[in-house]
Amino acid sequence: MATPSVLIAGCGDIGGRLASRLLPLGWTVHGLRRNVAKLPQGVHGVHGDLFDARIPEQWPEGRIDYLVYCATPTARDEAGYRAAYVQGLRNVLGWIERSGQKPRRVLFVSSSSVYGQQNGEWVDETSPAEASGFSGQVMHEAEQVALKSGWPASIVRLTGIYGPGRSDLMNRVRQGYSVAVEPPLYGNRIHADDAAGLLAFLLQADADGAVLEDCYIGVDDAPAPLAEVVDWMRERLGVTQWSDEHTVRRTGSKRCSNARAKALGWVPQYASFKEGYEALLQAPHNP
Repeated sequence: MATPSVLIAGCGDIGGRLASRLLPLGWTVHGLRRNVAKLPQGVHGVHGDLFDARIPEQWPEGRIDYLVYCATPTARDEAGYRAAYVQGLRNVLGWIERSGQKPRRVLFVSSSSVYGQQNGEWVDETSPAEASGFSGQVMHEAEQVALKSGWPASIVRLTGIYGPGRSDLMNRVRQGYSVAVEPPLYGNRIHADDAAGLLAFLLQADADGAVLEDCYIGVDDAPAPLAEVVDWMRERLGVTQWSDEHTVRRTGSKRCSNARAKALGWVPQYASFKEGYEALLQAPHNP
């Protein structure tokens, strides 16, 4: 299709990275956020509040071929999650419907927190999504809103995002952070650029006529025990001591598979945490 258009609702870090990938491909990109001054150059700003049911005054009048819903909660409690992911999504879907626009596909950016597996199991898009925590439960509820929107929809379950401005783990390792070795606490990661890259890949694939599944997991090629990641990072940072005060014994442990996305042709730029964190360490701004 010629010059496809996309509305990125909640166009923050990942949404901005997505926009920067689509613009050189000739896409028309609308970005909805409270502060449109922070949008990348070339994005058509839509000043709006996802939590306000009233349609934004700057709502695009032309067609919207794709909607990417990429919100971030303002509060990390159940009410905050419900407002951002369930009610916010319903608001945007309502604005599209009232405007008479008919997107070819909705992409809802979700999270691997919808999975409740805790024993290092391999998880894919067909695995039961039965989270015990409110965040995963609310996210799964929001997924159903997207899938039942009346338009074709795909869920993209991103794992732990890291990258520029998202170096919390690195900072904790500098403070002496350590983690239990046994049993292995597997973690799943995706660099922020790869998260945006996967979304761009799926959008372009759909625009080119590929048949998309209703769900994809966004993760690198190599889920790894958190202790392995911390040990590698400690060596690279020259950290030789650690404190029991900074020891973490979390419960979640699973290994997410990216086989479905790779079967479609997607390849992450950073295959594992080593490539991704090495790029962060080599960046000029890294302290």
